[in-house]
Amino acid sequence: MNPQENAELLAALMRQEELLKQLVAAINKPKLGLHSDAGSCKIYCNRHNGSLWYTLNNSEASAITQTALTGYLKELKFEKCERRGKEVYKLLITIQADRPYILESGHDTHFAKSVLAAIATLTPQQLYSPITLQPTPGTTDENVLFCRVWVESELVMASYNEQTEWREVSKQALAVTKAANEMAF
Repeated sequence: MNPQENAELLAALMRQEELLKQLVAAINKPKLGLHSDAGSCKIYCNRHNGSLWYTLNNSEASAITQTALTGYLKELKFEKCERRGKEVYKLLITIQADRPYILESGHDTHFAKSVLAAIATLTPQQLYSPITLQPTPGTTDENVLFCRVWVESELVMASYNEQTEWREVSKQALAVTKAANEMAF
């Protein structure tokens, strides 16, 4: 390339970078006017209330009829909390979409394992794109809930079994998520 071509290429890349910054700023703007979407929405991922996932409003379960959630994976974390008088560990998955969604699942459920196994196989660059989480019921047990993970239109295939080292899988999934969110434009 000659110096003129280099200069033109650099100018085009700088224009692209500026447009990308404008797009990100537009995506991150809050909704204006009247709406009911203030704050985050907590979604419980289990089959306890007649659906695959649900929200709670004044301790009353409200089924979510949509079959998938698409957004940017912002955080995976484990949290100790109390449920029904017992101390338990939960996996919290934060997805940024039209608003923040926090999905909660037992740390050792098939839903959590499905998500962790899939995310652990991805690169930070893949997580720079939106992902889709799709709760999927187990076929042989009415209580089992899995989660399919999609990156763009590709299903992430990640298997696991009783020998899977969940501590290592979890560390990898957490590290990939953190690295994706630290990437600069």
